[in-house]
Amino acid sequence: MAENRISFLQEVLQGLSTKRFAPLDFLGKGSLPERVLALALGEEPPPGVHGCDREWQQLAESLRTFDVSSLRVVALGGGTGLSRAVGGDSRRPEWRLNPFSGLKEVFPNLSSLVCVTDDGGSTGEMLKDFPLIGLGDLRHVLLSSVRSGNLKNQYRLNDKEAADVAGMLHGIFNLRFTAPPESPDQLWKRSGAAPERLPAPLTGYLSDLMRRLFNDQRMKAALQRPQCLGNLLIAAAVYGKLPAFFRTAELIANQKRLQAATLDGIAELSLAIGAGRKAALPCTVTPAQLQVLYSSGVLVTGESKAGLAERGWPVERVSARFAEAPVMPEEAAEQLRRADIIIFAPGSLYTSIIPILQVPGLADLIRSSKAMKLLMANIWVQQGETDATLDAPEKRFHVSDLIRAYNHNIPGGIEGLFSHVLTLDMADIPGSVLQSYAIEKKEPIYVDSEQVRTLGFEPVQARIFSRELLRQENVVQHDPAALALAVRALWGLRACGFLADPPPPTVRRKPPQPGPPSICPDRILPCIRHEEISRIISGLSFRQVSLLTEQSKDVEPAERERLSAAVCEILWRHPDIHPGHLSAVRGICLVSPARWSRSQQWDNVFSYYNPEDGCLTLREDLADNAAKLEMPLLVAVGQSLLGNYCAEKQIEPVLFHEHQVGRIYWLTVRDQHDLNGFLSIEQLDAYLQLAKMSRPDRRKRLYARTVNGEDGFLPPGLLFGLLFAWYLDNRFAPSIDHMMEMMKSGPSALVAKQAETVRRQERLVAFFREHVFRSRIP
Repeated sequence: MAENRISFLQEVLQGLSTKRFAPLDFLGKGSLPERVLALALGEEPPPGVHGCDREWQQLAESLRTFDVSSLRVVALGGGTGLSRAVGGDSRRPEWRLNPFSGLKEVFPNLSSLVCVTDDGGSTGEMLKDFPLIGLGDLRHVLLSSVRSGNLKNQYRLNDKEAADVAGMLHGIFNLRFTAPPESPDQLWKRSGAAPERLPAPLTGYLSDLMRRLFNDQRMKAALQRPQCLGNLLIAAAVYGKLPAFFRTAELIANQKRLQAATLDGIAELSLAIGAGRKAALPCTVTPAQLQVLYSSGVLVTGESKAGLAERGWPVERVSARFAEAPVMPEEAAEQLRRADIIIFAPGSLYTSIIPILQVPGLADLIRSSKAMKLLMANIWVQQGETDATLDAPEKRFHVSDLIRAYNHNIPGGIEGLFSHVLTLDMADIPGSVLQSYAIEKKEPIYVDSEQVRTLGFEPVQARIFSRELLRQENVVQHDPAALALAVRALWGLRACGFLADPPPPTVRRKPPQPGPPSICPDRILPCIRHEEISRIISGLSFRQVSLLTEQSKDVEPAERERLSAAVCEILWRHPDIHPGHLSAVRGICLVSPARWSRSQQWDNVFSYYNPEDGCLTLREDLADNAAKLEMPLLVAVGQSLLGNYCAEKQIEPVLFHEHQVGRIYWLTVRDQHDLNGFLSIEQLDAYLQLAKMSRPDRRKRLYARTVNGEDGFLPPGLLFGLLFAWYLDNRFAPSIDHMMEMMKSGPSALVAKQAETVRRQERLVAFFREHVFRSRIP
């Protein structure tokens, strides 16, 4: 035993005495790319490595100046994350002080493929009037793509003049207004841009677009809404490529013509502002909406809703639902085929990258490319998206969870899409800063390097955050210049053979099989949906029951206009509400609180649907504020889907030895030919049984439910309204949300009675998904 120990010690000493170390071994921590990248990004080399100071300096300078002028780079993403990587966040006021940074200034041949499912803010306002793709992210990336060299070459400007032009473009593209502008001159003035200080061709082009906003009948309605001028300018550029007699109906019927005009208009505007014709390309020119499936079974439509949601359930899957067979622009396909570097920009996981990769053929083009492919990981958890993991909802989100989410949502999975993951090392961020973010309920996405490697990818941690923002404002954000330098340095390492491909994965997950794109021919375009909802609401009666009289009277015209607009806006915000959901609604009746006689115990519900007059009946004081109005309105709309289904209903006592021990609630459903609701007689039968109403005699449409003692229960009409509101946004029905929480436990962990309750809740969710909102899981 002693001899073995001596022999082992001799081997160790021999190995240490003959070991050869290279100077790079002393260069900080982490993998070789991480150590070299730290040097390129300005980190001081370690002291005491004899004779290497000059070599450290040469290495850093070589990486920072490595020639990439001939490389073709494609970046993919949504608005904020992609624009920040390309050239800084062009929506922020400070952008105009440093407009020329990021990938665009390092890689002259840069193109961005932009997600087009944006439907929030001013983009949502645009969708009310135009049958176009979402333009907000495109506007954001277009402005960030404006390059100093392009402006100087196109318009013969010096450095200062180019910077001044970029600053004025910032004012024009980011101008927002709520009151309708009076003229193009007013738009110029409010933007802060001086037309005479811009190059004459650029002033002329932008002035033509602004005049079109006022002269083109197809665009006038949009000026009446809260808008961002940059979005309107893109729409004006597109409509300038179309015949004036092409109205919405003709545009929808001539999709190929509209799609060609979309690409031509964007390219023309992009060229005019100094970004280059192919600087920002839509990933598809087919209108699409995002659908998010939560692990609760709820499937809701709308990118903006996903970002604002506080569902409390992990995202199961996301999918882009296209208006028709989606088309990837040939220009986009060509950029991918020729790319030397492909970058997945940081941004919203489910609402930026994944919808792009669901465009048929796009992911396959990336897989077949020999380019260097990088994923830039997000820094912060995003509310409603990455605040809960599918495998373990209570666990913090890590970089490996991002990768798994991609694999779960991209047809064909993640294989071949990227090899290296560029991410931020949270060890570089002071604890006090992370603590201040935690107070704001913002958590970082942690890097779990070993887990990332088991999935077949190599993490590269680097200081790619803005040190200036951290120093001045304690804010942690990606730094455009640092990101660009990191990509340049990684390419230099790759070109020299020092950026090895990661080993194959040790853990494989089955990806979704590629299939046909998700197309919803039965779902109308948002602009048509808005038009139909507005038409229905304008045809309703608006009545009022005051404290002084029991007779209803018409609402005053001004109040009717205000309330009508508020109702339309609420319904618009929930894309899953179809105009057909309003088929049984004939009016809206406001009742004075003093005359309100309905029970108020369930979720403070102050609304119902009255089948006798077809009115959504609301407590009057809730109509004074749109935020207060939303929940009762949705509950009443939900109840209206049942229409006049109930021919008769009654509650009778249940007696035992002359003592009441319970009650029996029973109702009779009308025959099919007498129904005026949204559901068929078969669907009504299915719902009532899910609502715990038994049907003793199948030959009769009689349903009953027994309630013990003084127990309360939700009548099927109120339950339907609450479930309707909960499905659209669970914050609107807290008691229903509490009831549905049992589903999180899963049947296997529950006793038999609870397991049955969970199964019934799951069937209820499926019923609303399939029969009420008529959505199918992709």
